Amino acid sequence: MKEHARVVVIGGGAVGCSILYHLTAAGWTDAVLLERDELTAGSTWHAAGLLPLFNMSYATGQMHKYSIELYTELAAAWQRDVGFKRVGNLRMARTRERMEEFQTYATTADTIGVPYEWWSPRDIKERFPLVNVEGLEGALFHPTDGYINPADITMLLADAARQNGAQILRKTEVSAIERTPGGEWRVRTDGGDILCEVVVTATGNHAQRTAAMLGLTLPAIPVEHQYIVTGEIPEIVEWRKAGKPEHPILRDADARWYMREERGGLILGPYEKGAPAWGVYGVPETFRADLLPPDLDRLEWHIEEAFFRMPCFAKGGVKTVYNGPICYTPDGNPLLGPAPGRPNLYIAEGFSFGITAAGGAGKYLVQIITEGDAEIDMLAVDPRRFGPYATRPYAKRKNEEAYEHVFIPHFPDEERPACRPLRTAPSYDRLKARGAVFGQRFGWERPNFFGPSPAEDPGFREQWSFRRGNWWPYVKAEAEAIRTNVGLIEASTFAKYEATGPGVDAWLDRLIANRLPQKAGRIQLTHALTKTGGVRSEFTILREGPEALYIVGAGGAEAYDWDYLTRTLPRDGSVRLEKATTRYGVFVVAGPKARAVLDPLVDRLDLSNAAFPWLTGRAATVGMAPVRLLRVNYVGELGWEIHHPIEYHNHIFDCLEEAGRPHGMKHVGMRAMNWLRLEKTYRAWGTELSKEVTALESGLERFVRLDKNTDFIGRAALAEQKARSALRWRLVTLLIDGPGDADPWGVEGIWKNGKVVGRATGGGYSVHFGKQIALAYVRPDHAATGEELTIKMLDRHYPARVVEESPYDPANERSRMAD
Repeated sequence: MKEHARVVVIGGGAVGCSILYHLTAAGWTDAVLLERDELTAGSTWHAAGLLPLFNMSYATGQMHKYSIELYTELAAAWQRDVGFKRVGNLRMARTRERMEEFQTYATTADTIGVPYEWWSPRDIKERFPLVNVEGLEGALFHPTDGYINPADITMLLADAARQNGAQILRKTEVSAIERTPGGEWRVRTDGGDILCEVVVTATGNHAQRTAAMLGLTLPAIPVEHQYIVTGEIPEIVEWRKAGKPEHPILRDADARWYMREERGGLILGPYEKGAPAWGVYGVPETFRADLLPPDLDRLEWHIEEAFFRMPCFAKGGVKTVYNGPICYTPDGNPLLGPAPGRPNLYIAEGFSFGITAAGGAGKYLVQIITEGDAEIDMLAVDPRRFGPYATRPYAKRKNEEAYEHVFIPHFPDEERPACRPLRTAPSYDRLKARGAVFGQRFGWERPNFFGPSPAEDPGFREQWSFRRGNWWPYVKAEAEAIRTNVGLIEASTFAKYEATGPGVDAWLDRLIANRLPQKAGRIQLTHALTKTGGVRSEFTILREGPEALYIVGAGGAEAYDWDYLTRTLPRDGSVRLEKATTRYGVFVVAGPKARAVLDPLVDRLDLSNAAFPWLTGRAATVGMAPVRLLRVNYVGELGWEIHHPIEYHNHIFDCLEEAGRPHGMKHVGMRAMNWLRLEKTYRAWGTELSKEVTALESGLERFVRLDKNTDFIGRAALAEQKARSALRWRLVTLLIDGPGDADPWGVEGIWKNGKVVGRATGGGYSVHFGKQIALAYVRPDHAATGEELTIKMLDRHYPARVVEESPYDPANERSRMAD
C-alpha cells in the first residue's frame, strides 16, 4: 500500500469510481480508492440501473444529463457493452393534476435541453398494446432515458481511472480519518495508513459510520427499497420475437411504481408508504454484498395496480425479490461538496439515484476540488444546506418521508409534514392563533401566509396545486396591505453574525465586492463572490463601530455562509466572529403607515427622514425592549427591521399588534414578501444570485466596486468580463399576460420565435400591476426593455414583456417616504 497520495477516495460504488475517474482526467493521477469489500458491493450491485433525466432541480438535471453523455462516450471509447439500453421512459398520468406536474417538469427540461414528447392514451396503446390505458389522462415520454448495468458501468469507470494512473485497493477497510498537525489527512486502514492532502468520502450506506469518524452530522441514512423480478412472460417473449421494440421504462406515478423489461420478464419497483430506514446507527460489520429479507405485504397494493396497468405482469410469477438499502437524505438530493469545517475534505453521500447521478457527481465535485467551484451552481446538493438541526432521529424520519414521496405529486408550494414543528420563534403560538400557515426553512417554522384563524375556521387546510392554491387570495390581501397600508412580518430566521476586532475591515473587505459602510449606523448591501465572479453569498452589513459589524444573511445559508466566513478568518486572532442567529429575533414593519405604527413605541426616537434616513440603523427601544432598528426591508416600502434579543420577542410582538390595530395592520407571510420583492427586482440568494452567473450578469453593477482599493475575490474576472463586454446572460423583469388561475413558479423556460432564450428564476403575481411577474435570465440580445418574449407555463405560452428594473417605484421614493 502507498504511504502517501494526493487524494484518497473512500468507497468503490458508482459514485466513488466516477470521482476517481474524473480526478485522473483532471490530472490528479496520484489518487487512491479504498473499498472495504469488492467494487459495487454496496448499493450499486443491486440497483435497478434506471437513468431518468427528468428532475425539477436545474442543477440535478444537468448532472443527470452529463452522466448519460459520459456513459455513452466511455462505452464507445472502450468498445465495451455496459448494458446501456436507451428505451425511453414513459410517465403515465391518471389525473389532470398529474399531467400539470409533468408540464411543470417539462418547462425545466426545456431549459437544459432534455427532449420529451406528449403521448395520449391512444398513442400508448398503438405503440405498446400490452399496456392497459384505462383511466389515463396522458403521458410524458422521454426518448433519451433508459437503463444500464450498474456493475458494468462502475467497472468501466474504475478501469478508466486505473489506466490514467489511479490505484484501487479492494478488501481495505478504513478505521479512522484524522487531521494531522501539518494539515494533511491520515486515513487509517486495516492494511496500513495513507497520508494525503485531500479526502473524498463516497461511502453510501456507511455514511453514518463515516460521519462518526469525522465528527460530522450527515443526514444520509438508508431506506429499504424492494423490487420484484418475474420469470418469463409469454406476451413479452412473443412481443420481442416479433421484432417489436423493447418497452420503455413504465412509470405509473399515481400507483407509485416503475417497471421495465428484464430477460423476457418484468421488473416492478414500487415506492411504498412505510418503508423503514435501515442501518440508522451504522451498517452491521457482517453486511457486505447482501440483501434484506423481503416484505411483500408492503407491496400488495402496488402489485395489484401493476396487474391492472400491465395485465401480463400477473403471468410472470415472482422469480426474485430484491430488498436492498438505498441511502436517502431529507430532501432526496445527495450531499455533494465541501464538508463543513473540514479543509480538503469532500462529501459524496446520500445518493438515492446514484447510477443516474454518478457521472455528473464526479465531474462537478472534481471541479470543486481542483478549481475551487463547479461550472454549475451546486447549492441544491451542497452538504451545508443542512444544519445541526438535521440530527440522526430527524434524518431517519425525513428520509423515510422522502422515499415515500418519490411518486407523490411535487407541488411547487408543498410543505412536507414530518419532523415539524422543530425550530420555532417564541411567537409561534401567537402567530398560529392568528391563522398562520407555516412553511419550513433550515428547520425553522415561518409563516407562509395567514388564513382564517382556528377560531374562525378550525377545518381550514392549505391545498397545494400547480395552479393557484386556496392560499392565493390571502397572499394577495397581504401584499396589498403592504403596498397600501402596513404589514407585520415575523422574520427571525435571518442568519445573523457579529464581527469585531482590529482586523475586521481588512478581512471582510477582501470577501465582498461592495465597499463596507464606513460611518457608524450606515447599512450596505454586499455580495461575496467566487473567483470567476459568481455570487456565492449576500450580506446586509450594519456598521456599529470602528471595529464592529453586524451582518445579516439568508436564513437557509447559515451553515453554508458560516463555513465560508470561518474558513477565511485571519489566523492572527484579529477578528472575532460570533453566530447570533438564535440570540436575536426579527420583526419587519413595512408599508406607508409603518412610521405611524412605530412612532408611539420608540420612546420619542425621531423616525423622520432627516433624523433616521433610509439604509441606516441604530440602537433603540420598542416598548420596553432594547433593539437594533434598521431602516431597510425586502418589500420596497417605508419600513424598519426590528432586531432584538430573543427574550423580548413576545413583548415586542404584543406591542406591535396593539400599536398596529388602529391602523388596520395585517400579518404578512413569506409568499407575499416574495411577490413584493419581484416588483422591486430584488434578487434572492439561491435563485437569482448564483455561482453560475456573474455579479454583472445578475445586474449587480451598483454593488460591485471595481475601483475600491481592496483586491476582492472575483474582481479580476469581473473586470475582464466588463472590458470584453462578454455577458452570457442578463437578469430581466417580466410582466406577463398569463392565465386567470396560475402564476409562474420560477422554473419556466423563456422563449422567442420558437426557441428557448432563457429561464425564469422567480415568479408570482404583482398586486401593483395586476398581472403575473417573473425574474429571468435571458440572452443579452433579448434583454432590452420592451422586448416581447413568451413564458411557457404548464402547457401554453403566454406573452411576457421585459420591463425596466424595479418596475414598482424605480426611484425608491417609497422606501425614502417622507414624514
